[in-house]
Amino acid sequence: MEVHLWQQIFTVAIVVAVFVVLVKEWIPPDLAAMAAFLSLVLIGVLSPSESLAVFGSSAPVTVAAMFILSAVLERTGLIDLLAGKFETLAGSSPVRTMAVLLLLVAFLSAFVNNTPVVVVFLPIILAHCRKFDLTASRFLIPLSYAAIVGGTCTVIGTSTNLIASGIAADAGMTPFGMFEISKLGILFVISAILYVLLGGWRLIPDRVTLSTLFDGEASQEFLTQVYVSKDSPLIGKPFPETPLAKRRNLRIIEILREGRPLPIPLNELIFESGDQITLKTRASGVVELSETTGVDLLPDSDLGLSHVRTESAVLMEGIVGPESRMAGHSLKELNFRQRFGVVILAVHRRGVNLRNRFEEVKLAFGDTLLVEGPVDRMNDLFTEKDFVNLSKPKGRSIRHGKAPIAIGALLLFMIGGAVLPAYIPIFALTAALLTLVTRCIDPEEAYEAVEWKVIFMIFGMRGLGMGLENTGLARLLAGQAAHWFQDLGPYAILAALYLLSAILTELISNNAVAALLTPIAIGIASQLGVDARPFVVAVMFASSASFVTPIGYQTNTYVYGAGGYRFTDFSRIGLPLAIGLWIMASFLIPRLWPF
Repeated sequence: MEVHLWQQIFTVAIVVAVFVVLVKEWIPPDLAAMAAFLSLVLIGVLSPSESLAVFGSSAPVTVAAMFILSAVLERTGLIDLLAGKFETLAGSSPVRTMAVLLLLVAFLSAFVNNTPVVVVFLPIILAHCRKFDLTASRFLIPLSYAAIVGGTCTVIGTSTNLIASGIAADAGMTPFGMFEISKLGILFVISAILYVLLGGWRLIPDRVTLSTLFDGEASQEFLTQVYVSKDSPLIGKPFPETPLAKRRNLRIIEILREGRPLPIPLNELIFESGDQITLKTRASGVVELSETTGVDLLPDSDLGLSHVRTESAVLMEGIVGPESRMAGHSLKELNFRQRFGVVILAVHRRGVNLRNRFEEVKLAFGDTLLVEGPVDRMNDLFTEKDFVNLSKPKGRSIRHGKAPIAIGALLLFMIGGAVLPAYIPIFALTAALLTLVTRCIDPEEAYEAVEWKVIFMIFGMRGLGMGLENTGLARLLAGQAAHWFQDLGPYAILAALYLLSAILTELISNNAVAALLTPIAIGIASQLGVDARPFVVAVMFASSASFVTPIGYQTNTYVYGAGGYRFTDFSRIGLPLAIGLWIMASFLIPRLWPF
């Protein structure tokens, strides 16, 4: 295909635009990648047949199957089983707790997508710390780091490895074996654990989580339901003009009219006869309400309210998930209080605990909310994909009887992939299909388990990589890099490539880095006339080595909000670890995978 200069210029502009968009987070990464891919098709850099070939790549298929298998292990209780062992083994010692946590999480993350591992362990470690009076913030960053390095132990440990391996196979390289990278991955795990245990975790200052902002009385607050009587003086009055608005010890959670929640902001509410109001107050407030208004119900009370029921409120923490429909909207826009029947007491956002004026803050992935409300409403709230429960493991039915089948499917995938690396996608699909046929997981749950944003981002970035190859820009970049460092030799170039990948993964998605740099790494090796395998391995490991910022890796973002951290906390503990692993990888990769 003949490529014109204007197409090359346009492609460069697209690459720069994608990078800026990913760093600035103006639009989601999947949309940015797909927009770039389609732009290359429209300007003729990619032909229709080439654009369709993008969707035939093995990497996204394998990644999707791994998402399903990870969900199966969660659904059958296998992850929870190992997590439960943590309680037994950890004890009250902070060092012992840290060691057990790191080992268990690293082991699980080698075979399961590391995000659900972190999601499962978050409420467990928070509860453990409350029980033994330990500082939770000391453990959550190490939790994320263990999940990250654990994922480097196998090709299936993280989607980043699968993407790089798939691109390498599409380029004609011998497929990576299931455990081909395990030697270096295990050394990464050992190094990270030793670093944390020997003092790294002490670099993390004590941080306050949202639940500690409130004393123990919060768990003893009550939700009192009353209704507006037919002769109530409240009828026809706006809420701000009523006595209820002036009582500081009372908070309105929900108003039902004819049995349905009113999606109206309180400052616009005008009461009608029969309105059912849910109020939040401490026990003393219930007594005060009773004495003042006749909560046991005097229709002629000064508030004109009659009593319905009173029940205990519960206090829980939750994180806005990556798939949350709430992201991008403020609590006020969502009518959160009226919609869900719960009260938001505080919001944690980027190292700051907000207790006031947070209603206008637009929610984003990683925000932590302190929520109070009745148990049934809490259950409804946290069963949605919008929020990840940090207060306790989410209640769901576990299919324990299907656990042997799930283990068998995973072993089939692992053994088959180890013996026949070229057929890893086939074994992945077979294992996923087996769990679906045997009802280890329902089809609807399987589809929900797949992070489609990741899948489409892979498609888009793969298309962008093909565009770089078709325009000759990949060869140009590879050749230029080889020219700059030719006097230093392949060892220095590999170290530089690892460093570049590690820096980029702190700024943009690790999957995007792997998809973008793997073709360039292969091109550099071709220009140097050496084996491309060590360069691809460098991209694999460096793209997962996100320790310095809370935005480079999804697990970091989860613990960022849950631990009440500041941005610099990750740099303080993560930078020495990142530098140490870079030096180690630069030395070991050429020896384990000779040029």
